Amino acid sequence: MHIAVIKDSGPAERRVAATPDTVKGYVAAGHKITMTKGAGAEADFSDAAYKEAGATISASNTACVKNADLVFSVNGADAKLVGSLKKGAGITGAMSPTDNPKYAQACAKAGVTAFALDYIPRISRAQAMDVLSSQSNLSGYRAVVEAAGIYGRALPMMMTAAGTIAPAKVFVMGAGVAGLQAIATSRRLGAVTTATDVRPAAKEQVASLGAKFVAVENEEFKAAETSGGYAKEMSPEYQKAQAELTASHVAKQDVVITTALIPGRPAPKLIDKAMLDSMKPGSVIVDLAVERGGNVEGSKKGEIVTTKNGVHIVGYLNWPSRMAADASNMFARNLKAFLPLVTSEDGAYAPNWDDEIIQGCALTKEGAVVHERLLALPTATKKPAAKKATPKKAPAKKAAPKKPAAKNAGKKKG
Repeated sequence: MHIAVIKDSGPAERRVAATPDTVKGYVAAGHKITMTKGAGAEADFSDAAYKEAGATISASNTACVKNADLVFSVNGADAKLVGSLKKGAGITGAMSPTDNPKYAQACAKAGVTAFALDYIPRISRAQAMDVLSSQSNLSGYRAVVEAAGIYGRALPMMMTAAGTIAPAKVFVMGAGVAGLQAIATSRRLGAVTTATDVRPAAKEQVASLGAKFVAVENEEFKAAETSGGYAKEMSPEYQKAQAELTASHVAKQDVVITTALIPGRPAPKLIDKAMLDSMKPGSVIVDLAVERGGNVEGSKKGEIVTTKNGVHIVGYLNWPSRMAADASNMFARNLKAFLPLVTSEDGAYAPNWDDEIIQGCALTKEGAVVHERLLALPTATKKPAAKKATPKKAPAKKAAPKKPAAKNAGKKKG
């Protein structure tokens, strides 16, 4: 098949969906690869390296995707470029579909099949394709490294002739893939590490990494996980109890990493102004959920905000792109694992619609939006109101002629 790899755009985007190594493998399998000029430059992959691997370099994204059967992207092409794809082509990427349902509609309108890699089911067979895990893993690592640099003090305990430096206290809120990697990194750097999560399974995972678990462990907590392994939205009562426990704990921390996200919903607020006011000057909070509204009150996209009492709130965007080479390598391997599901035995582009992974991540098919999560959105179910036909005015009725008054009407008899 003809595979096109575009130069991705977006906030602070530096990643690319294929590396010279994966391109070499695709070419060896008989596929034709076109790359947009400079697609991998910010991830330190040169056009020359792609040429050597067997790719053809195109001058623009539009030229790159012309006649392509399948387009590889990190976060999906813009709607205008989707319109340039041939009808029946496919496009991949981590598209955040519920945040941008109009994107799927644009793909459907163009007759393009969109595969949202961030919707790939979390089953054992799909682990090698899981872009959310591969990218979040790097985000968690980088968050601690950045926090350590901004904190300006040592993270491990140091015993010297000049005295002892106490270890920093790091608190990780959310023990998903990003949170667990943040815990592991914090521990490796020698900080006293604690963590919290609403999912019961997280307690054992946190303990296995040598950190202490902090949570309100009531009956609601025991049932706070979906069948897919995601966190459920908790009741107001639980949130209040957890917030009280968290508030007292946050006040003692030097570094806080927040990673809490709920699919299809704004990020939950975990740290409010009162908690920020209780923290020590020089403390650092990294809000990994800032792109979805943020877990921290006052965090701003792409900025470091310093409060009046000297707490630094880090709201960097696109954390995986801060490690673009590694992030691109992992993303490219995820795509390489996904490719066989859309490839026939003779190497042609042919999605296997009987496969549960394809069914789980396909947003569109044959000109229609088909994914149940998008169809469940209010905007997807609303049809434009039909124009009311202007009722025709009925012809005015002619007034009935007045009957002549009867003789002697109104006169009393007799």
